[in-house]
Amino acid sequence: MTVAVIGLGASGEAAARLALAKGAEVHVTDASANPAVAARGDVLRRLGAEVLLGAHDPERLAAADTVVASPGVPPSAPVLRALRRRGVDWVSEPEFAGRFLESPLVVVTGTNGKTTTASLCAHLLREAGVDAALGGNVGGGLAPPASALAVREPAPERVVLELSSFQLAGVRELSPAVGVMTNLGVDHLDRYGSVAEYHRDKRRLFEAGGEDATWVLNGDDPAVERMAAVFPGARLRFSLEGRSAPGAWVEDGDLMMDIGAVTTSPEAQTDSGARRSRGASAEQSGPVRIGRASALRLPGRHNVANALAAALAAAAAGADPSAFEDALAAFAPLPHRMEPVGTVDGVLWINDSKATNVAACASALRGLTGPLVLLLGGSEKGEEFGTLVAAMEGKVRGVVAYGYAGPRAAAELRAAEGLRAAVAGRGRETDRAPVVAEAAGGFPDAVAQGRSLARPGDALLLSPACPSFDEFRDYRERGRAFRSLAADAGAVPP
Repeated sequence: MTVAVIGLGASGEAAARLALAKGAEVHVTDASANPAVAARGDVLRRLGAEVLLGAHDPERLAAADTVVASPGVPPSAPVLRALRRRGVDWVSEPEFAGRFLESPLVVVTGTNGKTTTASLCAHLLREAGVDAALGGNVGGGLAPPASALAVREPAPERVVLELSSFQLAGVRELSPAVGVMTNLGVDHLDRYGSVAEYHRDKRRLFEAGGEDATWVLNGDDPAVERMAAVFPGARLRFSLEGRSAPGAWVEDGDLMMDIGAVTTSPEAQTDSGARRSRGASAEQSGPVRIGRASALRLPGRHNVANALAAALAAAAAGADPSAFEDALAAFAPLPHRMEPVGTVDGVLWINDSKATNVAACASALRGLTGPLVLLLGGSEKGEEFGTLVAAMEGKVRGVVAYGYAGPRAAAELRAAEGLRAAVAGRGRETDRAPVVAEAAGGFPDAVAQGRSLARPGDALLLSPACPSFDEFRDYRERGRAFRSLAADAGAVPP
């Protein structure tokens, strides 16, 4: 077998290592030759791979039995266009890993909430005594690429994968036993020509599933319902709006679950020993309480939805729901995702740097009660900032727009119809619109301006609705900068 890997980031390196471990002849190529890429290339050469950096050789790639494209390589990249002209198809790194993964899969995708839901699902499985491994698009050092899990010995009982639209685009045969769609919004318009194209790749989740798949769906999102409607498989729905059975919902502050006669697929119910008999079946006899919404350490209403989705997925994958209450209460916020970093002069600083699209920012705003000051901006993605006004209503005292996208964000918010309804503080100063300011300088200046607008009892929310590439390497570096500024300001840990 010959395998060619395009792109030498973390997932490309993992795919190459997996191919080498399976005895393949491996060719790895990357258009960059920066120090990080060069270091990975040196390691792979020592392991026996052929590595070409700084250019691609389409003929060499086309000669491989399997071509694996990293998610960071867009479909419009010249190397992929060259392969298309030669009639050569490629797969994503998770699809390649799936050929060697022996464990039933829980696959989590959606526009927002993917990482929290996938991480929490794996946590619930482990706390219920199931040997579960987390991987995929999680990143940030929180979990490895899927290919790293495919070489694990012994194989885990369950694998939970977070997959992005970029990864799903290259899925051909990867089949989930349990699939989760957290929500569907707008994202990545810098890469996709339309929302329809973006949703087309998300649809691959359902296209990859079989009749015995169990789908965990956002019952409050009509777009999710429409997308899933034509595909076979059992359905479990989570909802914040009312009872959802079979599924999970909130009732008088309790997190409730009733999955009725819905069971996991036969492959997901594979007996793994005596432990499985304690709660392997996803079958329940009626509504059960799995926790309290107020006990979650994850701030924001949207994280209640993520918790419900994770609990349904874990139960469908074989976890006993009786273990969920303590496990849900113990799960800590993930870095850069609605992460409380400290209090400064009575103002709680919240790091939601991972909110790199407007939908994620709106979700964060809806999940908080206010009053708050919003830090918004970064590099351009082509989305409309005026749509945030509805989520700002009654809770946003001020907005500081910064970075390359800052001027457009500020202008669209000021112009948006109904802005005056987005007042500072619920029940206070209701005749005044929030201040919408443009940062005088870079990110530290934006944070300083936001701090000057906030009052004791407020939150200072970094939920940028934009990527970070105009000023930072990635959202993690931006979030760390926010944390550092909080520490410099004397923040008291939460």
